[in-house]
Amino acid sequence: MEIAIIAHDRMKADLVQFLNKNQSILHAKNISLIATGTTGAKAENAGFQVTKMLSGPMGGDAQIAARVAEGKTQMVLFFKDPNSSHPHEVDINMLIRVCDVHNIPLATNEATAQLLLNAISK
Repeated sequence: MEIAIIAHDRMKADLVQFLNKNQSILHAKNISLIATGTTGAKAENAGFQVTKMLSGPMGGDAQIAARVAEGKTQMVLFFKDPNSSHPHEVDINMLIRVCDVHNIPLATNEATAQLLLNAISK
């Protein structure tokens, strides 16, 4: 199973902490991680193997959306920062729309991400 991980700047540490907390699920289920560039680098620095796309503002969100549309990515964990505006909001909305169109589970916060990982750990 391929899971995409994305996080806004102020949420990257939270996402890495979430990955560390759920390391046993990720390994047990043989999860392959893909990520936007900077998020992927942070996850790699924490010891995770990640296939990195471009950074979000440079097209990484679009690359992940393409993988969702192609059926290569089965889940998206996108830790959004609800307290900041983002110049590439259009790209973010496009990714969310593609997940909806292709019926792909999408978590935009830690609580929902945890529910999704718990569901696949059964």
